[in-house]
This record gives sequence, C-alpha cells and structure tokens, in this order.
Amino acid sequence: MAAALLAGGRSAVSLTLLLLVLCGPLASASSSSSASAVAAAAAAAANPIRKVVTLLQDMQKKIAEEGAKDEELYDKFMCYCKTNGGALSASIEEGSAKIDELGASLKASKESKGQTEASLAENQDSRAAANEAMAKATALREKEAAAYAALKAEYETNIAALQKAVAALEKGMAGTFLQTTDAGVVRAYAMEKAELPDSTRQELLAFLSGSQSSDYAPQSGEITGILKQLGDEMSKTLADATAEENNAIQTYEALMAAKKKELASLQSQIEVEMTRLGNLGVEIAAMENDLEDTSLAKVEDEKFKKELAAGCATKTAEWEEVKRTRSEELLALAETVKVLNDDDALELFKKTLPSAGSSLVQLKVRSTSQQSRALKILRGAAAASKSPELDLIALALRGKAPGFEKIVKMIDDMVVNLKKEQQGDDAKKEYCEAQLDQ
Repeated sequence: MAAALLAGGRSAVSLTLLLLVLCGPLASASSSSSASAVAAAAAAAANPIRKVVTLLQDMQKKIAEEGAKDEELYDKFMCYCKTNGGALSASIEEGSAKIDELGASLKASKESKGQTEASLAENQDSRAAANEAMAKATALREKEAAAYAALKAEYETNIAALQKAVAALEKGMAGTFLQTTDAGVVRAYAMEKAELPDSTRQELLAFLSGSQSSDYAPQSGEITGILKQLGDEMSKTLADATAEENNAIQTYEALMAAKKKELASLQSQIEVEMTRLGNLGVEIAAMENDLEDTSLAKVEDEKFKKELAAGCATKTAEWEEVKRTRSEELLALAETVKVLNDDDALELFKKTLPSAGSSLVQLKVRSTSQQSRALKILRGAAAASKSPELDLIALALRGKAPGFEKIVKMIDDMVVNLKKEQQGDDAKKEYCEAQLDQ
C-alpha cells in the first residue's frame, strides 16, 4: 500500500511540475501588461525548464534509491520465506520420521505388553495349580497318616496280646490268660482278620473260648505256634506299613519342597511381569501422548508452511507490480527529461513567453490557449489519480478571473501537502523495515 501511495504521490508531483512549466509564463504574462515585465519574463524563460529538469532528475535518483531499498527489503523477506520454509520443511520431515518411529515403537510395546499379560496369566494359573496340588497332597497325606496311625495302634495292640498269650501258654497259665481282655483281643482278631485255614481257625477259637479242658496242653504246641505265626505276620505287616508310611512321608516332603520351590519361582516371575506391565503401560501412555503432540505439531507446521508459501507468492506478485510501476515511472521521467532537454522544447518555451512587441490581443490569445492546454492536462490527471485537489485546480482554471496567481498558489499548497504525505509514507516505510528486520 505504501508503494501505491508513493507511486500516486510521484505521479501527482510530476503533473504539478509540468503544470508549473506551462503556467509559469502565463502567470508572468498576465501579471503586467508593460513591456518591461514581458522582457523580464522572456529573459528568464530558460530557467524554469532547467529547474523542472533538475527536479525530475532528482526525482529519478530518489525513485532509484527507494527502489534499491525496497529491493533490499524484498530480498530480506524472501530470505525469511526461504529460511523459514526450509526450517518448516525440515521440521515436518523430522515430525514424519518421529511419527513413524513412535508408531513402530508403540506397536512393539503393545505386542510386548500382550505377550507379558499372556505369560502372567499362565504363571498365575500355574501358581494356582501348584497350590491346589499341594492342598490335595496334604489332604491325602493326612488321610494316609490317619490310616497308618489306626493300623499301627490296632497291630501293636494285637501283637502285644499275642505275645502275652504265647508267654502265658509257655508258662502253663492258659486258664489265667483266657480270663484277661487280651484273650478277647486275640479271639476277635482270629475271628475277623487272621488269615488262617478254617480248621486251624476253629481250633484256635475253641481254645480261646475255653471250650477245651483247663488242663489242655497241646503236645506239639500247635496253639503256641499258631499264635507266634500270627504275631510274626502282624509284626511283618506293621513293619511293611511303617516302611510304606515312611516312604509316603518322604514322597510328600519331596513333593512339597518341589512345589514350594516352583511357587517361589512363579511368584518371582509374576512380580517381574507385573512390574514390566506397569512400565510398559507408562511407556505406552507417554508414547501415545508424544505421538499426539508430534502429529498436532506437524499439522500446524504444514498449515503455517502453506500460509507462508501463499504469503510469499503474494509478496512476489506485489513486488513484480511495484517493479513494473517503478520502471514505467522512471521511463516516463526519462522521456520527459529528454523532451525538456531538446532544443526544440527550449524554442517552444521561448515562443510561449510574450515578446516586447506582443499586443494585448496576442497575450490574451496565448493565455487562453495555454489555459485550455493546462485544463486538459489537469482533467486527464484528475481522471487518472481521482485527486480532489486536481479537480479543485481545474475548477479554478475554468473560472473567468484573470491571472494565475491563485492557481499557482494552489499548486504550491498541493506540493507542500504532497511533501507532508511523502514524509508520512517515509515514516511508515521505516517502521515496516524495522518490523521486518526484527
């Protein structure tokens, strides 16, 4: 916008300076009708041309300097576009790589977590199975121990009774023994549990029931032999049961030791896996948050890069338009300077000035002609720039008041206003340059 204002201001100044060239001789001719005034104006006819040429050349130089400054600012801005565009591209590429890496790591961590959960469940099932096996083994061991204790108590009682019976028989005290409770124990065993031939069992039961005479003393010692055999068999059965019980105890203790060791290993593995699951959960949550943040940052970078590219492209188009306008201005100024420096132009301006022999009628005709030319130029400039000041000057030229003093004054005032606007534009430009440098 500042470039457009500067272009509009320069065009208005150029038109104003050209109007001064055309209107200066008219103002001199209309200010006095004396021959001395006309001669003075003719003597100074060359000065306004040189003054305008100098002003135009200064304007060329200023436009060129401003163009160089604008180009420097444009180069800085484009450097900013390239630098930030490259940084954004690198950031987007880095974000894409990080997203891929996080995705792969997240997938691996989730797979590891699933495997750990499966292993944990298996170890927990194994621990439960081991506890159940120990409970069953303990229950069986208790049952076997109770059975052995009952068997041992019974056999020890029976063996003791048999030993007493044998001792009594050997001492000839069978009658006395038959009256004891031990005789009842031996009788019950022989009747219910002893593995004897029926004849032997009947003979033994008859002796124990006291149906034989009290002075019975078997010549061959059959009853004593039977009782000793029963005692030996019962002792052997008890010894076998004791050995079996001891083996069962050892087996149980070995089983319990193995299961306890297994439980300790399973418990340790379970604790390790639970710790691993906790760490994996924290890692997965952190990676998911990082992935979300990286994705959002990438989207923002892509959006900013797109906006930056659009802004840089717009700035490039604006810069091309400014360069084109400035080139046209410089070309117009160069052509104007060329025309004003031409000898024909000098002669034309000299002819425009009134000579000493000019009549009032000639001055009036020339004044009217140049007034029309100035009005035509003003109308064209006003239509192009839509400046209200130029419209006001054109309105003053269409008036019937003699002389151009007021018009010249209006042009001078307009030049002053344009200079003030130029200063404001310069201040804005300096501010913009400072902001871009930051």
